[in-house]
Amino acid sequence: MKIVHRDFISNGPGGVKMIPEEADDLWIAYNLISEGDTVLASTVRKVLRESASGGREAERVKLRLQINVEAVEYDKEDSALRIRGKNVLENEHVKIGAFHTLEIELHRPFVLGKEVWDSLALEVLRQASDPAASADLAVVLMQEGLAQIFLVGKSVTVSRSRIETSIPRKHGPAIAGYDKALNKFFNNVVDAFLKHIDFKLVRCAVIASPGFTKDQFHRHLLLEAERKQLRPIIENKSRIVLAHTTSGYKHSLREVLDAPNVMNMVKDTKAAKEVQSLKDFFNMLSNEPERACYGPKHVEVAHERMAIQTLLITDELFRNSDIATRKKYANLVNGVKNSGGTAHIFSSMHVSGEQLTQLSGIAAILRFPLPDLDDIEM
Repeated sequence: MKIVHRDFISNGPGGVKMIPEEADDLWIAYNLISEGDTVLASTVRKVLRESASGGREAERVKLRLQINVEAVEYDKEDSALRIRGKNVLENEHVKIGAFHTLEIELHRPFVLGKEVWDSLALEVLRQASDPAASADLAVVLMQEGLAQIFLVGKSVTVSRSRIETSIPRKHGPAIAGYDKALNKFFNNVVDAFLKHIDFKLVRCAVIASPGFTKDQFHRHLLLEAERKQLRPIIENKSRIVLAHTTSGYKHSLREVLDAPNVMNMVKDTKAAKEVQSLKDFFNMLSNEPERACYGPKHVEVAHERMAIQTLLITDELFRNSDIATRKKYANLVNGVKNSGGTAHIFSSMHVSGEQLTQLSGIAAILRFPLPDLDDIEM
């Protein structure tokens, strides 16, 4: 995210002009924009004009509108951000108070205005403008006849391609068609790999599968790269790593993110730290359950007793339309940090955030055991 101009008071009002430069930036904007904020951006509106014959003709006019936000929708598949609200800027084509939906697009500037830029909004803004915060990981999840390509960013896990090919059985009369079908499947995956994985953006590409499919495809990929002189693959083959998974389906992404060789490649990124903290939480829950808790009430009590060492919380909790609820969680994060603890804010659209959401969206690793927490109703 490119931050063009800032004009606000910390814990007070103001605005920020920014330009989303990649798909992850739209998700960051989605988490920054809340009900009651204002957004100023260029848009196209259909207006009716009188023609020379006296009739009325619809014409698309480009204009700048500022709306008071009532709803924000993020479309993960199309990487689109739509903001609906009432116009608050005087305009010859759109009355004040008229509803309009702004679509925020890549490389198009917009200005976000808030009544209060709290510490959480400022932290999201800081991470947005820090290019080192990105995880930049591509994953090819495979099994025979199925391959999926995912881009795992600092905020979002996006599915970029799905390749399915019917592969005959390796035994019996169909064996003659097996090699041909497998070769065709691998060629289709190579094409998708070249189309969707840009080594200028990703730190590493992981090929993962059960069995030997990953090894077979890796050999095929390198041979094709040499045969066709595919420079992006030849020059970056050291950044292509293999990992074992139990399947070629999306849930196996967790296994990829747990693989030590993958973690070493992305260990200094925000997403990797979140994955590690979630792993630490589950380990604590298994081995010392009295030093781990989850659910709003249990975490709140643990904080009151200054017991939280690491707080894990999803961004969805800060998107609550109730300002008091948002403020409560902002204060919780600040309180944990001020008492010497660590707070990790997970994206609910990242694979690790999805796991945390299943545990109510909030959890904590404790400095010391709190056995009586189990007696408190969730």
